[in-house]
Amino acid sequence: MAKTNVLIVGSGGREHALAWKLAQSPEVEKVYVAPGNSGCAEVAECIDLDILNFRSLARWAREHQVGLVVPGAEAYYVAGIVDAFKSAEIPIFGPGKNAAELEGSKSFAKHLMRRHGIPTADFAEFEQMAAALRYLDSRAEGPVVVKADGLCAGKGVVVAGDLDEARAAVKRIMGEGEFGAAGAKIVIEEMLRGQEVTILALTDGKTIAPLASSQDHKAVLDGDRGPNTGGMGAYSPAPILTDEIMDQVVSRILVPTVHAMNEEGRRFRGLLYAGLMLTGGGPKVLEYNVRFGDPETQPVLMRLESDLFSHLLATTTGHLEGEELRWSPSPAVCVVLAAGGYPGPYAKDKVVTGLAAAGQHPDTVVFHAGARRTTQGEIVTNGGRVFGVTSRGIDLPAAVKQVYQAVEDISFEGMHYRRDIASKALTPPHL
Repeated sequence: MAKTNVLIVGSGGREHALAWKLAQSPEVEKVYVAPGNSGCAEVAECIDLDILNFRSLARWAREHQVGLVVPGAEAYYVAGIVDAFKSAEIPIFGPGKNAAELEGSKSFAKHLMRRHGIPTADFAEFEQMAAALRYLDSRAEGPVVVKADGLCAGKGVVVAGDLDEARAAVKRIMGEGEFGAAGAKIVIEEMLRGQEVTILALTDGKTIAPLASSQDHKAVLDGDRGPNTGGMGAYSPAPILTDEIMDQVVSRILVPTVHAMNEEGRRFRGLLYAGLMLTGGGPKVLEYNVRFGDPETQPVLMRLESDLFSHLLATTTGHLEGEELRWSPSPAVCVVLAAGGYPGPYAKDKVVTGLAAAGQHPDTVVFHAGARRTTQGEIVTNGGRVFGVTSRGIDLPAAVKQVYQAVEDISFEGMHYRRDIASKALTPPHL
């Protein structure tokens, strides 16, 4: 079988992980990443293209004999990158624009779940700040969750412990425009209690193939304190997601979601991400994403033993049914190293040391996210989440020990990270 070229669109840690895994495929000749980062450049060729000009990007892909395009971030899907490449008859992984609304609009997703009986938190939506504040005044007590409707890079969710916090969040989002146009509409929902888990699943609209489970850590500080981020670390598998609960997730959430999208003329092909809360009443959906999670992708792909390229291509072409996903039994843990100040304002261009030493630890990969290489050859910070240090171990305690040993080798001014990634699995609380 002739080998093919792959183009990954994006520049974060997820894209580095995808490039790292796809480059291992016996069916892949070359991996390109546009624009990529300093880590992507170690396993692929980074190219400087206008990635928002989808027509021009498609021409480049055709000229370079690209047989599969894999966009990383949700914004590309919501903007219609899949539709543009399909028009150019170039295979591309992921959902079209109308299906990507599952992540692009919290309101759409919540109404879809309500219409089709998919378990989620009760909610109300608002396009006027005054109406949202009146609704909060009518409630007896908190806590509630306030969500901007549109895309906010994982930061548009405020968990308000009481109604005063909720009112303040509404005023920041709708009155002060904290998230810009994404906050023109908001959703206010009841706060679910339990543990969060993430399920990633490939689907071609007919077949669903769940990936290994994982658990993300959204809050910036240990103990799930502080504001939400794009994710400060993750581990796989999540032991709390038992086979019994996984069966419930498939039958009550994944299958009904894919059917619902089909029924509404929005066939979903690609990666369906279900962020779940495991409540006393069973698993409920917190959010949907329409792409690989970041940082869940890093530990999940560290455990994937079968060919990622084959799985993505089969999903794209509608032939997922025959694919067999194989997983290492060894757990993997990812710890995000963030810039000082993140998720608020942060400085860039801080020189990084210790990457070579960190990468020498067994079964460890330092995935680059917000990092770049200077003309002098130094690696410097270039984003809020800078690296995702990821290790695999014979068991979870071994993986945790190894990843934090690697983390200690790396240094840059202002670096901070959570020191409790995977602790919930080591000492699981009761629901």
